Amino acid sequence: MILAAGTTYWYLTRASGVVALLLLTAAVGLGVLSSLRVAGDRWPRFAITDSHRNLTLASIVFTFLHVVTTVLDGYAPIGFKDAFIPFLSPYRPLWLGLGAVSFDLLLALVVTSLLRGVVPPRLWRGLHWLAYVSWPVALVHSLGTGSDARFGWLQALAVFCLLFVAGAALARIVIGGGDILIRVTGAAAAIAVPVAILGWYHSGPWQTGWAKRAGTPTSVLAKKKSTTVAAKTVAEPTSFTSNLTGTVKNGESSNDLALVTITLSLRNGPGGAAKILLEGLPRGGGVEMTASGVTFVPATTRSVYTGTITGLDGTQIAASVSDRSGHSLSLDFALSIDPSSGNVGGTVRTA
Repeated sequence: MILAAGTTYWYLTRASGVVALLLLTAAVGLGVLSSLRVAGDRWPRFAITDSHRNLTLASIVFTFLHVVTTVLDGYAPIGFKDAFIPFLSPYRPLWLGLGAVSFDLLLALVVTSLLRGVVPPRLWRGLHWLAYVSWPVALVHSLGTGSDARFGWLQALAVFCLLFVAGAALARIVIGGGDILIRVTGAAAAIAVPVAILGWYHSGPWQTGWAKRAGTPTSVLAKKKSTTVAAKTVAEPTSFTSNLTGTVKNGESSNDLALVTITLSLRNGPGGAAKILLEGLPRGGGVEMTASGVTFVPATTRSVYTGTITGLDGTQIAASVSDRSGHSLSLDFALSIDPSSGNVGGTVRTA
């Protein structure tokens, strides 16, 4: 995921690109319905045609917004010319170029539709069919260039778009009739294209290291790396004292032993939360510990520290915890417990 990123332009780029793809997908589906002359009392054919045209225009508007916000974001070296002239951008030239090809095809469709009275019917019809070509090109562009290509929500969106358009195309082939050879060829293409796109995606954008293989400039990769390092420079807590608030809950463990669960929030210092689990035999209003567990998550780093109790004297608890990177802490809890309400106060400090 590109980390230029907390900017408004970056979020607008992502959102407008996704919306443009959805609008183009819907436009292709309605185009198929229009060619089948599907209509009803509540939705006459002219309404389908108008909706198809409006969806196509809306997809162009959002594509233009996608281009403008990408250029204004400035994270990647992309200019306005790269939206119209394909394969010349220094940033992922092939996959960004496919987006330019799709955009150019849509613009050609709009211009020739506005000039339909002077454009030869055969030329207009050929360009209109090219609009359908713009859809898979746009989808491959979004997966090859998009910053979310490895995220589940975009994967689900891409699969939905593929199934929707493939289903519409197969319906057109089955219901529309025509030469059997053309219908068989069309059906094979309607199945082969989605399979090919999914196969390419699995071996390409879905894999680690795609950014480099896709043609991301070294300067952008270095920027991404430095941003990632900067994001991790928040120091792990080493020495602090924090006030605590929380609750205590008494119960039984799966071994039929007493189980005390103390849930705590740190009010200052690094902030965050802690949980103490103490299992043992009931003794004189307390518990003779046989097992324990301690979890600590500072708000500053969100690192998860886990460990055990190393010392227990009434409500004075010593614990040793460490995170996955091996950073260790010794914690001393001084707790005050209200048995009637179950509320807990006190402090925690590093030993």
